[in-house]
Amino acid sequence: MSAPAAITPSTALCGIVLHPASHTRSPAMHNAAFRALGIDAVYLAFDVAPERLGDAIAGARALGVRQLAVSLPHKRAVMSQLDAVDDVARRIGAVNTVTRQPDGSLRGANTDWLGAVRALEREAKLDGARAVVLGAGGAARGVVHGLLERGARVTVLNRSPERARALADELGADAAGPLTALAGTSYDVLVNATSVGLGADDASPVDAAALRPGSLVMDTVYEPERTRLLRDAEARGARPLGGKWMLVHQAAEQIRLWTGREAPVEILSEAFDAASAGRELP
Repeated sequence: MSAPAAITPSTALCGIVLHPASHTRSPAMHNAAFRALGIDAVYLAFDVAPERLGDAIAGARALGVRQLAVSLPHKRAVMSQLDAVDDVARRIGAVNTVTRQPDGSLRGANTDWLGAVRALEREAKLDGARAVVLGAGGAARGVVHGLLERGARVTVLNRSPERARALADELGADAAGPLTALAGTSYDVLVNATSVGLGADDASPVDAAALRPGSLVMDTVYEPERTRLLRDAEARGARPLGGKWMLVHQAAEQIRLWTGREAPVEILSEAFDAASAGRELP
């Protein structure tokens, strides 16, 4: 993990809370961006089990942490630990960013939705597109909101169809059902917002035969770079898109929320690639 050359009493502390933490690329990315912007800050990963989330947020308050990213499995549970949650995050029902305000309070926001749509818009026009989102957790909620904001027609599919229907009804998606319903669904864009395929899990959330040739298939999982879903998508003639760009764009928005400055997307991308290869940027 790269970090500032010298840490002083004035160095701002930032980080990410998640469980497990071994796969995260966020410290390498944020620390590289801080260096590029000349920001005196360090970004660390904190492996926090679900039952310790309250302790972690209390610790962040006590230590004066300036910003925390929030990843699986904490995006919904963290909301009750904060002083305020912005309107978009409250509508989505998930927080992935906690920023300390000038008065010391902690405010929650969601940058996942922007990360998702900006990643997808690199490859496709979303307005009027038929989109399917797999999953019903915190990441899925952000993706569904973002697609709807960009004018897509959205179907939510989940292992538990009841949860898919609840999410669809709450956010205004067009339809919902079980994962097996993908085989009979027409779509232009498919987004996997489940954790299936993460790390050593070489599974796919759906059957390869349900992947449509010519569609854009994005996996929010970024480790490994090419998940089983993406390999199946390419074999079926679909366009695969890994989770890297969603992570990069949501991180850029997190930095903007804290500093008010535009983060260097190219540096974030290079730092992601370097971390994936087991090296640091010079």
